[in-house]
Amino acid sequence: MDHDDDTPRPGWLGPWLKGFPATQPPLPLADVARRGWTLRGAELPMPLAVVRRQALAHNIAWMQDFAATRGVQLAPHGKTTMSPQLFQRQLAAGAWGLSFANVHQLRLGLGAGARRALIANQVIAAAELAELLELRRRHAGLELAFFVDSQAQLDLIAGHWAGLGRGEARVDVLIELGSSRCGLREHAPALALARALKAHPALRLRGVGFYEGLQASGRSETDRALMQQWQARIEALLADIEAKGLIDADARPLWLSGGGSALFDLVAPVLAGRPGRIGLLRSGCYVCHDREHYGRYLRAMDERLGTPLGQPSLQPALEVWTQVLSCPEPGLALLNAGRRDVSFDQGWPLPVWHLRDGVRRAAPAGWRVTGLNDQHAYLCWDPAETAGPAVGERVALGPSHPCTTFDKWAWMAVVDEDDRVVDAITTHFA
Repeated sequence: MDHDDDTPRPGWLGPWLKGFPATQPPLPLADVARRGWTLRGAELPMPLAVVRRQALAHNIAWMQDFAATRGVQLAPHGKTTMSPQLFQRQLAAGAWGLSFANVHQLRLGLGAGARRALIANQVIAAAELAELLELRRRHAGLELAFFVDSQAQLDLIAGHWAGLGRGEARVDVLIELGSSRCGLREHAPALALARALKAHPALRLRGVGFYEGLQASGRSETDRALMQQWQARIEALLADIEAKGLIDADARPLWLSGGGSALFDLVAPVLAGRPGRIGLLRSGCYVCHDREHYGRYLRAMDERLGTPLGQPSLQPALEVWTQVLSCPEPGLALLNAGRRDVSFDQGWPLPVWHLRDGVRRAAPAGWRVTGLNDQHAYLCWDPAETAGPAVGERVALGPSHPCTTFDKWAWMAVVDEDDRVVDAITTHFA
């Protein structure tokens, strides 16, 4: 069948995508490396999101080794990238499974090959439950659980089950303990929910989940104390659940899950070390890391881990390459990327590279992004101390908080250390 070059095709890249060269014909994802594209050439339009191949491979391998040596399983949070190619790399490296925020994301992960999954969020609606059951029927042997944190949620699901669950095995759930987002705040209501689950027609208690990330401070003593508090809460609840016989015999081993990307070294000991449990670490941003938001936490983490200076555990892999549109006054350049292209929710992106005359150099220390519009970044410097870029030159930005850069791009080029495009990934947020 004939296709117009501007018509999207599944599994293909083409001019309908931001960052794809509009004068080039569409091509299958697997053919990208054969085109000979480079960030230093003229083929690729700017702005363009790229992933550094070497840093990506390092991060995936490092995190998998970290989990294995600490006796926990890695269930990376798929919401970070929503990229089937990255899911496959994480699973191939040894990830236990994947975590998601909703059933729509779960569908993508199962399509990428995951056969164990955790929805680290509440499932509420009848449509969500119907889709979840349909996916479970389609993927035989799927191990799956989601979070619960209220009797109201249990009642809603029991009502949905009457119309959806005939002949279905119950769905596994984790009781979520919380402090600043979803999750039960007190021990007694959590134990009451465990009692209700024992007799629930649709749901079977499988374990406990939590999320500590919103409380992280980046100060080691404070964060150690925080995780001690979490461990005490979790152990108290599990002890009471076990003592009262609220776990079905066939719902073992228990799943215990936590861990964002800020304190995972302190979370791992909370999850590990007890027979009859599987500790599931849900960190997601590690796959590409960043230079600012999670970079601050990593510096404290590397001190705790005793990582040699100059050898950070994780490496920033995500960049957004831009071009200078205008230098309207001394000390100011306008770049052609903005809020539509790069994260800004956890701080402005950092200038990391400057390409001039085909040579990539580190961006001068005095360069900084001071603001973003929809399609512009304000790159500023002190003209008395350093020079700025010229119109037409390229500046690469390092996002702070990678999650909200991934969702701005339907594809990203994977590049080697010589800035050659060697692969590509797609994302599926819409």
